[in-house]
Amino acid sequence: MPDRDPEVHRITDAEVPLSEEQAGRTRRYLVSMGIRTACLVGAVLAPSPWRWILVVGAVILPYFAVVAANAGRERSDRGDVTVVALRPGRRALSGGAEKPPA
Repeated sequence: MPDRDPEVHRITDAEVPLSEEQAGRTRRYLVSMGIRTACLVGAVLAPSPWRWILVVGAVILPYFAVVAANAGRERSDRGDVTVVALRPGRRALSGGAEKPPA
């Protein structure tokens, strides 16, 4: 029976820490809301054709800001993960192989 290689973890498999991810999402949201505030101030000060463009931007921007802020940790579908199910009546040996039929 061939020996199984031990599982090796690569540093590229590590995810970004949750606190760092949340800080990035908060930063993106605040930048979007800053742009929205600028659109609202610009809508008050700008002449008519630009005013309506800025109003539309101020109305639409919050939707995209919230969607971007809520886009958090999605599970990645990795192709290298294998799930092994044992058939009823079979036991796994210490090496992870199935018990041969009797």
